[in-house]
Amino acid sequence: MPAALPEPSPVSAEFVARLAERAADAEHARRLPAATVAEAGSAGLFDLLVPARYGGRQAPFAAILDPVRRMAHGCASSAWTLGFYTLHNWMLALFDEQAQEEAFATRPFLAPAPLAPTGRGVACDGGIRLTGRWSWATGVMDGNWIMVGALCERTAGDPSSLHPVLALLPISEARIEDVWHTDGMRATGSNDVVIDDAFVPQHRMVAVADIYTGRAPGAALHASDTYRWPMVPALALLAAMPALGSAERAVQIYTDRLSQRFLAYEGVMQKDKPVAAVRLGDAQVRLRALTSLLDDTVGEIEAIVAAGDEVDRPVRSRARLAAAHIVHESRAVIGDLLGASGAGAHFLENPLQRVKRDVDVIVGHVIFDYDTSRELAGALTIGAEIPRTAMV
Repeated sequence: MPAALPEPSPVSAEFVARLAERAADAEHARRLPAATVAEAGSAGLFDLLVPARYGGRQAPFAAILDPVRRMAHGCASSAWTLGFYTLHNWMLALFDEQAQEEAFATRPFLAPAPLAPTGRGVACDGGIRLTGRWSWATGVMDGNWIMVGALCERTAGDPSSLHPVLALLPISEARIEDVWHTDGMRATGSNDVVIDDAFVPQHRMVAVADIYTGRAPGAALHASDTYRWPMVPALALLAAMPALGSAERAVQIYTDRLSQRFLAYEGVMQKDKPVAAVRLGDAQVRLRALTSLLDDTVGEIEAIVAAGDEVDRPVRSRARLAAAHIVHESRAVIGDLLGASGAGAHFLENPLQRVKRDVDVIVGHVIFDYDTSRELAGALTIGAEIPRTAMV
């Protein structure tokens, strides 16, 4: 019997080219164009990690990483937002079955998910009353549901019973505050959201401790290793892909520019200067090293999950550190190539400008805090204590 052909990627070269064409308009509008969201949905991107029982492709978790990396060749903001929409379909698949039945009935399921536990849930009959304000709600402008992090009571009136959960609500329960005025990643539309005393039933909550370890309800509901991945490595590696793809795009831009740029004060084309080739070779080998690190990190987690074992904290911390290193090194590669591209690279219409601005903002994500990532990985390697709330 011939081997089964791989399923086609939901991200085509033509789609990436259209993302590039829309990038300036998306940046100006501070949200994704409607055509981008519609095209991604039609291509099946959001279905990639949706369980088969709900009509999805139930692909291996790592199947999302390459499409997001490639979308960043067109627009990092689009790659980030569409990637997180896809990841949040995976996160929904970790909830209780009743919650999945409710939310997957709306397709595509488009949900921002600000995870910082800046909300408070007061226990009540059948669930909680939730109030709070959350920042960094990527994709909220087109959302139809929302997931938020909150500290919730297990017992009414008992502050000692507070524990972190992820709560799922219809977007109609949230109010959007227009605060997303930034120098990069503008098209993500990552505005603030406010929720005032909304009821969240018990089945629409999942304990953060369970999604950190891969023991969420969906891990048992769906017969796939996809839903046994721990959340922090999944989040960190997915979020690193727009930076890695942007660095690859910067190498393409620099390479093309070498054959076009005439150095008037030297009387030569830049491509004829050996140092230009040195810089290109340096960037290429650094990106190859990052790709190898990514493959090694994904392979380690997939092997553990496939064996039916829990991914322990040292492994999870190393994955977070790998993602942080990928982002910081990608930013460094972009900076080196920008510095070697002359003063003309600082005109706003130069594509390196948006690449740099976007990745500068990506680096600021809490999951990529380089000092914290290195500290956590080192501490867990030697068995030292880490904060109970640390993202691993």
